Amino acid sequence: MVRVTIGAPRRQKKNRYFKQAKGFWGGRSTLWRTVRETLLRAWAYGTRDRRHKKRIFRRLWIVRVNAAARARGMTYAQFIDGLKKAKIDLNRKQLSEMAIHDPKGFDALVAEARSARK
Repeated sequence: MVRVTIGAPRRQKKNRYFKQAKGFWGGRSTLWRTVRETLLRAWAYGTRDRRHKKRIFRRLWIVRVNAAARARGMTYAQFIDGLKKAKIDLNRKQLSEMAIHDPKGFDALVAEARSARK
């Protein structure tokens, strides 16, 4: 009776997994069962966190726009409300970049938003 192994395909599959686990700490990169468990968890977290990253960046942009608007005497809510009433359609990322790299342009937006709210 000969014990049947999958042979080459099994080794190839393991090699694929070990290659993806390169850089993991301790047994997480060397022990087959641990590597498999760790990678399954890593893939799940990776999927979750790709969604989560979008939320985190939006929060960052809002914080930046709020700080820039407050420095010019408006709250974030008042600024966004003024932009909507002035029919200026810029997203939070663009506003954040303007606040950092183009202060004069941002000043003009604040002036527009202020006049539209009156």
